[in-house]
This record gives sequence, structure tokens and C-alpha cells, in this order.
Amino acid sequence: MDTILDAVKEAMRIKTPAYDASIARLIGACIRDIGIVGVEFDATTEDELLIEAVITYCRMNFGTPSDYDRLKASYDEQKAQLISCTGYGLPSEGE
Repeated sequence: MDTILDAVKEAMRIKTPAYDASIARLIGACIRDIGIVGVEFDATTEDELLIEAVITYCRMNFGTPSDYDRLKASYDEQKAQLISCTGYGLPSEGE
């Protein structure tokens, strides 16, 4: 996969570049949202867990999905797992 944008578009089955700007904004919003809880990464990451969280966030916020509640619960769980995983969340005291 070349970029997170490509990964999101593939997951959402979007082939046209017409939505690239909207999706890129959602990617940026997700990176900021996850960053608020202490998980730092950028749009060049190749980390599969981070990419999956971004995909879920974008699916949840693109248009008006019929399964918004399920996607929101999934994203919240992914974010919670990232926070608690070594190497993703905020460092423990003494680190």
C-alpha cells in the first residue's frame, strides 16, 4: 500500500479521486483524535493497527453510514487498545 489514503479508499471501495480531499481531511482528523490520547503517528505510517483504526474512523465519518453505531464502537475499542499497548500509548511513570 502506498499511502493511508490508498488503504482507506481500497477499504471503502472508492476508485475515483473525487473524494480524496474529503478522505484526507478525515485521515488528518483521525490522526489528531488518536494523538489527543497520546498515540503519535503520521500519514506515512505503515503500522497495520494504526491504519485499521484510520479506516474505521473514515468509514464511520464518511457520508451517513447505516452502521455508524457499530463503527463508532469498533473505533473506540481500537483506540482504547492502542492507548493500552506498549509502544503506542503514553509512557508509564518512570520511563
